Amino acid sequence: MGELINNDAIQLFEDKKIRTAWDEEKEEWYFSIVDVIAVLTDQPTPRNASTYWAVLKKRLKDEGANELLTNCKQLKMTAADGKKRLTDVANTEQLLRIIQSVPSPKAEPFKAWLAMVGRERIEETIDPEQAIDRALETYLKKGYSEEWVHQRLLAIRIRNELTDEWQKRGVKKGKEYAILTDEISRAWSGMTTRQYKKLKGLKKENLRDNMSDLELVLTMLAEATTTEISKTVKPAAFSENQKVAQKGGSIAGNTRKEIEETTGKPVITSQNAKDFRQLISDIVEDAAAIPEQTEEKDGSKDE
Repeated sequence: MGELINNDAIQLFEDKKIRTAWDEEKEEWYFSIVDVIAVLTDQPTPRNASTYWAVLKKRLKDEGANELLTNCKQLKMTAADGKKRLTDVANTEQLLRIIQSVPSPKAEPFKAWLAMVGRERIEETIDPEQAIDRALETYLKKGYSEEWVHQRLLAIRIRNELTDEWQKRGVKKGKEYAILTDEISRAWSGMTTRQYKKLKGLKKENLRDNMSDLELVLTMLAEATTTEISKTVKPAAFSENQKVAQKGGSIAGNTRKEIEETTGKPVITSQNAKDFRQLISDIVEDAAAIPEQTEEKDGSKDE
């Protein structure tokens, strides 16, 4: 496990406290299992929740879920009495698997959602176009403009073309993809992906979903250029792929510098999706100058 940030962070579910920890290296949230169990099963005390989890853990072990239980980690978190104690924690995927085993009415919405997601993934495997349609619908529901969404979908296609090219060149998914992505990002923006996310105040959120139009365009330019150079050079070794990634990124980086010299403004921004959507909302509301809209905005909950 990487560096953990704030082991005593609290998140709320139905106004109940869930202890959490953020793994900076893996970019993963970890949740206290007993806290989630307490909420889902209405346990009156932490001791009751611990007992329930012990029984459930034994049942899962008897059912052969050894891999799930082995991969669950323990972290020191502050207990109800104020003392630091080791407690079982689970990441999002592990937690969803545990929730599936909890016979509770509160767990049913999670189970229904998992079933729906599973069905959609099968449908998308049969008809990939459905994945594009669902992505478009999801982005629009989140408040992105239709123009931005179409640009984002183009960025996804360009990224897929790049990873296809990497696969042909023998680059391995996972760590090697991440290294090359960082090479491109550093060459055009001056930052690794993690540094870029930190600038924008992001954790698990997708970096590209939080880019401005210009940031996204330059990311696409860097990756599309890297793909074309790779097709021409045909790098064989991983070190050669790194040089291609640096070259593709630096071309976009030069473009960024030219834009900044011309406009006198930095391309890289700490603003994220919330800022962009709020800016658009403010412009529309100011232009319309309708009191009802202003009142609705003031009373709405920030996403």
